[in-house]
Amino acid sequence: MVRDAAAGLFNTLFPGDCRLCGEPLNDISRLPVCHSCIGSIEPLAGAFCSICGENLFAFAASDAPAMCGMCRRAVPPFARAVAFGTYEGNLRGLLHLLKYEQVRPVADLLGGYLAEAIKKLQPLLGEAPALVIPVPLHAPKQRQRRFNQAEQIARAALKNLAARGLVFELNTRILKRQRETSSQTGLTRHQRRANLRGAFAVANRDAMAERDILVVDDVFTTGTTVSECARLLVRNGAGRVFVATVARVLKGEITRVEQRAVRPMAAGAH
Repeated sequence: MVRDAAAGLFNTLFPGDCRLCGEPLNDISRLPVCHSCIGSIEPLAGAFCSICGENLFAFAASDAPAMCGMCRRAVPPFARAVAFGTYEGNLRGLLHLLKYEQVRPVADLLGGYLAEAIKKLQPLLGEAPALVIPVPLHAPKQRQRRFNQAEQIARAALKNLAARGLVFELNTRILKRQRETSSQTGLTRHQRRANLRGAFAVANRDAMAERDILVVDDVFTTGTTVSECARLLVRNGAGRVFVATVARVLKGEITRVEQRAVRPMAAGAH
């Protein structure tokens, strides 16, 4: 009764709707998203490339791990990439609430999803705690946004994992973004790589020498950004580099995602 009365008072004083579906919110919460929208988010399911995590529509039966055609032609600089879900629907909406509308309580929920993705990598990691490195933002961009969404999600994920007895070490000082890059939207894979060349730098080689590293970001689109980070880390003495993201764009979705990118980018500009 007390809970219902408090909820009624809150709704009277602070009426609000779900930021994803628009339905009225009935619970007192810092997260402006309804239970129905959260409950609709599901993890990835199916057959995926054993390296980059791309969807495999068909592959030859073999004892060897299945690999997509892209990874067969050119093995990425990271050992494996995993993600929790597909970058669409309400998961995409949650990521936009954090990244473009600065609704920070969303980071805790997204961190829980990222923790589930990271758990898939646990059997592959060494005994020493892996270093977790969020993909950095350029300093002016971070000042404008006031936070790095990848770092916020990573901190929430590691807190979630620590409660389960899984220990990782967050480090935001090893990898730096030394220059801003233009938007990747509409660029070919070759143009994306050229756009990112020289954008990152390693600030402390000794801290990562021969360590397993987990590069964390919010979304894996083509993998160009995390690949550039992994390439640079390995070249500067890191051990194995893994990648974990909250969401990823599966094959065939990239064009649609880029077409939708203009509105959220504009929303985040003011």
